Amino acid sequence: MHELSITQSIVDAVCERAAGRPVRTVSVRVGMLTAVVPDSMRFCFDLTTAGTVAEGAALEIEQPPGTAHCMACSEDFTLADLVLLCPCGSADVRITSGQELQIISMRVG
Repeated sequence: MHELSITQSIVDAVCERAAGRPVRTVSVRVGMLTAVVPDSMRFCFDLTTAGTVAEGAALEIEQPPGTAHCMACSEDFTLADLVLLCPCGSADVRITSGQELQIISMRVG
């Protein structure tokens, strides 16, 4: 379960930036192609925030879809998974989104 280590890193960064202030909400962007399971991440968030300034905070997860650009036909298309094939049949594609894993914001107070 790699979600635990990812979530622990997020909580560590958030707690450091909060500088002792209670954290109410943490918003993250986790692309569909990262193989991170949102429900697992929420479970891990509750575990890793226990005893910290982020305990009880809400975790908001934005999941942008995977998209790619085909170098052969110049089309942009959506990826449902990591099968990197353009509808034209070409495998010469460049992923343009869906691999994001970032903290977007946090609300303290």
